[in-house]
Amino acid sequence: MSVALPNGSTIAIASAYGTGFTVSAISNANPGIATFSGSHGVITGDFFEITSGWSRMTNKILKAGTVATNDVTLVGQDTSSTSIYPASGGAGTGREITTWTQIAQVLTSQSQGGEQQFLTYQFLESDAEKRIPTTKSAGGWNITIADDSTQAGYTELVKANDDRLPRALKVTLPSGAVLVYNAYVSINKTPTLTVNEIMANEVTFSFLAEPERY
Repeated sequence: MSVALPNGSTIAIASAYGTGFTVSAISNANPGIATFSGSHGVITGDFFEITSGWSRMTNKILKAGTVATNDVTLVGQDTSSTSIYPASGGAGTGREITTWTQIAQVLTSQSQGGEQQFLTYQFLESDAEKRIPTTKSAGGWNITIADDSTQAGYTELVKANDDRLPRALKVTLPSGAVLVYNAYVSINKTPTLTVNEIMANEVTFSFLAEPERY
């Protein structure tokens, strides 16, 4: 049993990606091994975005383990279940994240969504309802940052807001653990203007897939 404080955590946004590559196959194994096209540029420890025929994996940010030419081990990805990951169904595309830029001066953060939804039903002969878990609500994360348009992180957030393309996010905790997300980014360019409070911009991240933790 242990507890931890988030103090000292850092947040970074992907500010550059490598050339896209093809993912021709992913094995049913623990961990899964993906076959990338030539000149993919991914090395051990790199993070990359993946799209896949497997709905549980597509749009995630994954970490590369052992790289043997074009065969890349997917750290922490157990793809052995063919009911969840149908054989030969994982092909797709990927792109390496080549540069991260810190989002500095974070004031507050609050997660949103991700709540489990349920189907509730009752048989005529029963005197109590039952429920089955269905989907989870769309997830997201709101942060506020001190207003400073000269910060590199602010510039990258504005770019992502304007082009409406997904960006990878990386949260490094004080323990060294890393959380990675893939999200659409929105920023309110008008700062808050409250007497005796720091001027701040609200940033919203809308997740495309569940996060991964490394």
